[in-house]
Formats: sequence, structure tokens, C-alpha cells
Amino acid sequence: MALIQIREALRQAMQEEMRRDKDIFLMGEEVAHYNGAYKVSQGMLEEFGEDRVVDTPISEGGFAGLGVGAAMAGMRPIIEFMTWNFSLVAFDQVVNSAAKIYQMSGGQYSIPIVFRGPNGTAENLGSQHSTSVDSLYAHFPGLKVVTYATAYDAKGLLKAAIRDPNPVVFLESEMTYGVKGEVPDEEYVIELGKADIKRAGKDVTLITWGKQLFNVQNAAEQLAAQGIDAEIVDLRSLRPLDHETIFNSVVKTGRCVISHEGFLYAGVGAEIAARIQEACFDVLEAPILRVANRDVPQPYATNLEQLVNPTPERIINTVRQVMER
Repeated sequence: MALIQIREALRQAMQEEMRRDKDIFLMGEEVAHYNGAYKVSQGMLEEFGEDRVVDTPISEGGFAGLGVGAAMAGMRPIIEFMTWNFSLVAFDQVVNSAAKIYQMSGGQYSIPIVFRGPNGTAENLGSQHSTSVDSLYAHFPGLKVVTYATAYDAKGLLKAAIRDPNPVVFLESEMTYGVKGEVPDEEYVIELGKADIKRAGKDVTLITWGKQLFNVQNAAEQLAAQGIDAEIVDLRSLRPLDHETIFNSVVKTGRCVISHEGFLYAGVGAEIAARIQEACFDVLEAPILRVANRDVPQPYATNLEQLVNPTPERIINTVRQVMER
């Protein structure tokens, strides 16, 4: 096991796959000569050259569309958005093209493309760089939506995403690129659509994904000291969703709290809560509750960010509400 940063785990995933398959290439703003805005692609230009690590103009709609066309022609593009907030400029290409061409062509064209970059809350970057787009892209059939919290998951999931014949929305976080974790020296791939039990427990199920896992783990440790044994389900994949792991955990505990970035209104947490209610109603001992961002655009100031974003304290208070029912 090597102890490496998440940015290194992502880089290893891309490098290994690009060495394996010459049709894979990386394209986006500053990915080549600048080594990536967050240094995820550092050194890749030197290894693979300008034909396979391609700097683009500031035109997300343009290079996202170019990537979709390349995928239709048999290539396997990795498109980096400097932030997923900027992907909204390319929303038409991701949703109306990448997600739908396979169905619209009657299966004649596969779109093996990965759209990746940082998503969700960023530290002191304001509202236009801090949007969580999970629910936007998870809404559309034809896309797979994947995220991670650990270096191990980051590498294994990205390798699987690159190999997938379908378009994959891969959600990262600039706030965790420097977080270190153990990654095996040997090759491994994590199947998309499989959640992971990050902590076993018997009293309440905590469902989360992405970097919110760290807040949930913090909360679970404090709850354990108070005699509440929480089980943590890290979804890793929002589409497809691992219903079996979710339902089995809720059946075991009888209680559920969902914690995620983004807004409560029409969020992924609402969809998960609805599916649990439909499948597990008879075993629920209390209503399913959610913890998410406050319903305002992300502020810039640190103290206001802390008021808006989910915190371990808010998770703990919500769990207590569920346990008292």
C-alpha cells in the first residue's frame, strides 16, 4: 500500500488507463502545460504529448461537444471541467448529446466519455464556484454519476469510469485533492453502482457520498461516545444506485439520516428517502431525515459558509431527533 494524495490517485488512474489504451485522451482547460488547475494531471503532458493531453480554450460547450464527437468516432475522451459549476455552459452537450445519442441512434453509437472535475462546496470561492450538481446530472437516464471520498475509491472508480462504454459524470472535490489515503500497488478497479459500508452499526443508518463522508464519520464517532451505534453507507454511485446495500442497512437499523451537499429541495437525498420509504416502510421506527446545505446560494465568508454547509453538529442533532422518535 502506498500513502498518496487523492490528486495522485486520480492521476495514476488516468495514466494507467492511457498506457493501456491509446484511444484514451485528456482534454480541458490548463490540463497540459499548467499541469491542471489543481495539479491532477501533473506530468502527463511530458509522458503522453500534446495529442493526448490537450489544452483547450475557455469554452466548455465547445470542448465538451468535441469530446462527444470523438467518442462517437471511437475515441475514449476524459473531459476535465475546471469546476462542475462551469459545466452548466456545456449542459446541452452532456445531457442532450452524451446521455441520449446511444438511444437516439438505436445503439449504433456508444459514448465512452468521462466528464470529471471538482464539484460542490469550495473554500471561500463564492456561489459560482461552489454548486453541487449531483441532482442535476443524476436526473437523466443515459448518464452514470459517480463520486468518492477516499484515495482508494477515487482511483478504482475512475479506472472503472474510463473503461465504461457509457458517459460517466465523475464528481471530485478541490478541498480533498490533498487528502492522503492508502492505495494498493497492484491494479484494481471498483465496480460502478456499488455502495460501501464505511462503518458497521446497529442503531441508525447514515447515508452519504463524496467529501461529506468525513463529516458523517466525525459525527458517528461522537455518537458512539454517546451510546449510539451508527452505520455509514457511502453510496459512491448516485446513478446507478445500490438499492440492495441501502435497503439492507435500513432494515437492520430501522432508522435513517441522509447527509449530503447541495440543497434539500429536489436533491438526491429526497430521491433516496422516497425509495427507502417505498421499500422499507414497515421496518422504519422513525421518519427519514436529511441534512444538507441551507437553501441559499453559497456565501463567500468562512463564518457564513459554516452556517450554510452540513456539519457534524447538525448531523448529530438530526440523529438524536431520529433516535427519540
